[in-house]
Amino acid sequence: MRALLAHPRFERAITAVILLNAITIGCETSSFVMGWIGEPLHVVDRVVVGVFVLELAARLYAHRGAFFKDPWNWFDTAIVAIALVPASGPASVLRTLRIMRALRLVTAVPSMRRVISALLAAIPGMASILGLLIIIMYVAAVMATQWFGRTAPAYFGEIPTSLFTLFQVLTGEGWPDIADQIMDVHPWAWIFFVAYILVSSFVVLNLFIAVVVNAMDDESTSAEEQRTDDRLKAITEELARLHAKLDALQPPARAGDPADGSEASASLSNAS
Repeated sequence: MRALLAHPRFERAITAVILLNAITIGCETSSFVMGWIGEPLHVVDRVVVGVFVLELAARLYAHRGAFFKDPWNWFDTAIVAIALVPASGPASVLRTLRIMRALRLVTAVPSMRRVISALLAAIPGMASILGLLIIIMYVAAVMATQWFGRTAPAYFGEIPTSLFTLFQVLTGEGWPDIADQIMDVHPWAWIFFVAYILVSSFVVLNLFIAVVVNAMDDESTSAEEQRTDDRLKAITEELARLHAKLDALQPPARAGDPADGSEASASLSNAS
């Protein structure tokens, strides 16, 4: 069963089922498609759920207790559990989460799993950068409220308003209009906006990319090291088997054999 589940053809088949299910769920949002082939889509949906349940049961049977040690198995179990929610009743609203079955591609495709693992590994570094960005935004919001609060109260009247405005400036959406309104009264305001955008957008946000890329590089290196360790382990086991075979083929030493050092020395002492 483990060999079947790990076979590339089986993995490709499950990936194809996941993609098919994602397409059918999207088609169910179209009234035209539902009026044309609505019932076949429902049949396909039920068949796919059955395939997911059987595949999950096979993995549980193959791995036993080790099944629950893998976080990806818990993720797949949650997705399949959502798929089994009844279409009517208080829990029917959860049926809209069926599209989350498409997220099973993450567990079905190893390269996607490596990307997610790298993102999870980068969370501590990203949290630190996010904290730095929040501090920068807060300092800039206090300064902007004191400088431009009376000029543009709709943008910088209070701290919360200033924070939202600076977040808008951070995204690059409509910030020239905000800056033009402020610069009509404060011509030097461009220094504030340019410095804030340079620090927040081009420095801090790019640090996110640097942390993620570094985490992905470490993840790739770890995967390559794991493959190397697996190959070395396989070679070591093969060498051990060869040594065992050679030892089995070697004839046992016989009494009086000249190759036996102890017998040879005893003979020499008797002769003397």
